[in-house]
Amino acid sequence: MKRIAAALVLVLAAGCAGAESTGPQLDVGPSDAPVTLRVLAGSELLDLEPVLAEAGEATGVRIRLDPVGTLDGAEAVSSGAAEADHDAIWFSSNRYLALQPGAQARLGTATDIMSSPVVLGLRRSVAERLGWVGRPVTWSEIAAAAGARRFTYGMTDPSASNSGFSAVVAVATALVGAGSALTLEQAQSTVPALRDFFAAQTLAAGSSGFLQESFVRRATGADPGGPVDGLINYESVLLGMNAAGTLPEPLELIRPADGVVTAEYPLTVLAAASPEARDAHRRLVEHLRTPAVQRTIAERTHRQPAVPGVLPASSGTAVELPFPAQADVVDALLTSYFDKLRRPSRTIYVLDTSGSMAGDERIGALQRALAGLAGADPSLTGQFRRFRGREQVTLLPFSTTPESPQTFTVAEENPGPDRQRIADAGAALQPGGETAIYDSLEEAYRIAGEQSAADPDRFTSIVLMTDGENTSGADLESFKAFIGSRAVVPVFCVLFGESNVDEMEEVARLTGGRTFDARTAPLAEVFKEIRGYV
Repeated sequence: MKRIAAALVLVLAAGCAGAESTGPQLDVGPSDAPVTLRVLAGSELLDLEPVLAEAGEATGVRIRLDPVGTLDGAEAVSSGAAEADHDAIWFSSNRYLALQPGAQARLGTATDIMSSPVVLGLRRSVAERLGWVGRPVTWSEIAAAAGARRFTYGMTDPSASNSGFSAVVAVATALVGAGSALTLEQAQSTVPALRDFFAAQTLAAGSSGFLQESFVRRATGADPGGPVDGLINYESVLLGMNAAGTLPEPLELIRPADGVVTAEYPLTVLAAASPEARDAHRRLVEHLRTPAVQRTIAERTHRQPAVPGVLPASSGTAVELPFPAQADVVDALLTSYFDKLRRPSRTIYVLDTSGSMAGDERIGALQRALAGLAGADPSLTGQFRRFRGREQVTLLPFSTTPESPQTFTVAEENPGPDRQRIADAGAALQPGGETAIYDSLEEAYRIAGEQSAADPDRFTSIVLMTDGENTSGADLESFKAFIGSRAVVPVFCVLFGESNVDEMEEVARLTGGRTFDARTAPLAEVFKEIRGYV
């Protein structure tokens, strides 16, 4: 039987009905395999490509991983949407998913493959300055130092990535100190201490991978903004960063003495999977849990084996904190994080309303995307990606020239009316004219500078959405010269319609942002994804 060597195939594909894809698909194994195991998975599992390629050849199973965010995946499974084109799921944890109504009945056999706790990594010099090298450190100490701004750190959006989600749960549980799963009352009581903890967060991202890349680029001077002192991420990611040797100084890993939340990566077959898929899942799990493969996973990914005795026991094993037993406790933590705890956001939306944006598929899609962020999206992810309490939102439409900006500050206690005003402003957008991309970006920078001078303690970012090439005013070279003498604000560029991809990628690179592709995914979903970065 002819076999083609297993290889990583990168295709920009949605990959899941009802779930938001977060990156390229991994497709490995023999091309003529009688069965393909279709797996909805966390994006960080792409580093298993060599292991899964070997597993596919050994088991005769073709393996396709479609990456998805934490809440998107939970929603797809609990609603049944994942069953339409997937046989299994492979998230960092099933804990949150298990709390969702109806989700448990949709899950079949789950088997842990590996594990990694979420911990704090600090630049060695910062850890030494804080006196945290060679002694136990608690979350309470970390929160106190963060509140005093003695260090800064980056963390992923907890609605988009399990590492950030686990950090919120861990620090809240540890600060209560009850030794049992958080109750709703206890979660609400931790707000003052949690506010101190999140005061030091200066870098945000929608995925662990992008957070890691941004941290390294800023540490090495490749990105503007200066170095960040630390990262909250998977232990495996932090160990991998040290092993790569790309950092100016290594990270000291702080495993809080009062406990952590660990990702155990259960490979879970869906209850609706076919008998053939169930058998493929069984064969794959058995192969991945053999001692030789477990050692390979540990060596290549720095994750810990799930099978006892494969490696010598570590003397630094952390205490595992209990996970909340009720969904409303977790949801309350996430809502508090976005609306009360984290540094508030300032986002300037630079929106193309040129003539080419006419029509329901363009200006209509933009208006629906803004309405979704303003609260019209009833989904689980929509709940946590909407405009947040305390957030400052500026809409800057542009065509031949930048138009008059409209700025809104969303109230913390009663955000509904302010969100509706943003939706109404979006609904009033009218297409017409040319496309002055760089004049408008420069105006956004001026607005950001003025707003930051008046209120500096915010995450500030710019979202650029255009469906075409620049046809009016300043060009890319002029923009480069313009930002050369200014504090750089990250620009997140949405590729839409006939956008100039090369120029948009260059703008993102220059400013420490990134691009998002709305040519192959609904604009509303892309706008939601961007929320993890702003």
